[in-house]
Amino acid sequence: MTQIEIDYAHPRHQGIQVLLKQHHTLMQSLFPVDANHFLDTDALCHSDIHFIAARVNGVYQACGAFKIQNTYAEIKSMFTAPDARGSGLADQILAQLIDRSRALGLFHLRLETGVGLDAAHRLYRRHGFETCGPFGDYTANPYSIFMERSPR
Repeated sequence: MTQIEIDYAHPRHQGIQVLLKQHHTLMQSLFPVDANHFLDTDALCHSDIHFIAARVNGVYQACGAFKIQNTYAEIKSMFTAPDARGSGLADQILAQLIDRSRALGLFHLRLETGVGLDAAHRLYRRHGFETCGPFGDYTANPYSIFMERSPR
């Protein structure tokens, strides 16, 4: 029987480090350096970051986070291990991030994602995200898609 646990996780945990390395390697293979907006481990450890991960039978297989901004939460570091894709873990992670941001009174969520990451775009749309313009310190570029989920 498959056991799935989703909860807060520490970005420095060895299993999380494996996921983050895979995530960063993939993003670096797809986009130029100046178009990669992932957070490194140190940044993911800041107090304004809420980082969660999914373990399947005790092994970390997916992760995601949100960063508390002034009036919204920014989704960051969404990643599912290649062999766990299509299992629904990303849906579960994103649903929990939405719920946890709401619990903190942050009902407006935003994110930046890469052009061509079609499965990610479908995931975000399923959870109510719509395309928007750049926000925060981001600027328009040919590699990024910006999305937001308005308060409901």
